[in-house]
Amino acid sequence: MYKDIKPKFDTCFFERYAQITLETILGDRYSKLLNKDRPDLQTEDDTMGIEVTRALKESKVEAITLLNEMAVAKVKDVYGQTEKRVSSGYVYGLTDINSVGVEEYRYWLEASPLKRVIENKVKKVVNGFYGNFREFGLYIFTKDDLIADDLIAAMKLTMEMQAGAEQQFQTLYISEVQNLYVCDVATLSYKQYPISEELCKKFFINSI
Repeated sequence: MYKDIKPKFDTCFFERYAQITLETILGDRYSKLLNKDRPDLQTEDDTMGIEVTRALKESKVEAITLLNEMAVAKVKDVYGQTEKRVSSGYVYGLTDINSVGVEEYRYWLEASPLKRVIENKVKKVVNGFYGNFREFGLYIFTKDDLIADDLIAAMKLTMEMQAGAEQQFQTLYISEVQNLYVCDVATLSYKQYPISEELCKKFFINSI
């Protein structure tokens, strides 16, 4: 299905995937989000800012497995354990799958398990790192199979850490690829939006 597509797994791939998912699943309100920085997705009028991140084990094998799930196909053979870093930066598309670019290596190391990701991002939003938006959201890609208790715990952690702060994450968007959980931090409630394989493929194609 993807043989004629030249993948573009750069540092904006996940931001593009998140924006397309939000617009498709939740509506036109998210169509105005632009891919920028601090936070990753934001509207020009500063009404909404969404930071996008990944909650994964610090392993490129984990990352490639996640990409396979997102594509509903085998994007590339899973990287071996004897990886070597090369100076070219990014190495996606090279035949030597045991190579990893310097910049790419740093990028994947930014991925952390869910609790640590939330702690890191909440500290930044309350300190003004992401600027001043009327509404903040945190979009998290994860490979974990989450249950209700996990979602409640994530919202409680967010709520406790940002209590009393002027800038806060109002919404957590937690993506298991086949499911998007939209979590309202203030009410500790969430809605689950199943995502079909066909939609996953569409999101993937439109993001690369």
